[in-house]
Amino acid sequence: MESLKSFQDVDVDIKRLSIGDYLVDRRFIFERKTLQDFSVSIVQGRLFTQAQNLAKYDCHPVMILEGTSKDIAEYGVSREAVQGAMITISITYGIPILRAKDGDETARLMIMTARQAVRIASGGIQRHGYHPKGKKARQLFILQGLPGIGRKRAELLIEKFGTIEAVVNAKSEDLASVYGMGDKTIEDIKNVLHEGTIPYL
Repeated sequence: MESLKSFQDVDVDIKRLSIGDYLVDRRFIFERKTLQDFSVSIVQGRLFTQAQNLAKYDCHPVMILEGTSKDIAEYGVSREAVQGAMITISITYGIPILRAKDGDETARLMIMTARQAVRIASGGIQRHGYHPKGKKARQLFILQGLPGIGRKRAELLIEKFGTIEAVVNAKSEDLASVYGMGDKTIEDIKNVLHEGTIPYL
């Protein structure tokens, strides 16, 4: 938390979240785990339940593992077990895992993630690799490039407005009628669509 506060252009609000540790840009939910905690979670069998709950969250879930391999030595968990758990979380639950050596690096990774997302949404970076098939899949993919829009909200927007064009041209009060679309999310979307690149973090 102190590491985040050290960035002058970052606003930090302390609130209790229903899941995860940090909500960044109203778009990414970060679960921060030290390697010790990660190892204990494997031994106690609660890691994958946590991952499943995180994957269901409407924002994009990200897990950050903090520490080095020597941090797990005393817990009797092998390197292979840790790697296997990381693969399961990444592949089965679709949660990207980032590695950080300490709290300062964790803070930098979260900020970098949010800033990269803004650049992608504003057209600064092309999203290579994943090419959705089918009209609806492409619509959802495009909408999820907007700030604060996960898959669930994208589906609700398409269900109400029918097309990407209609979403882009919708009035704020019409967007607000969609479940989960708050004033801040709508303002951020309007800024991205109509006012160029706006720093969100």
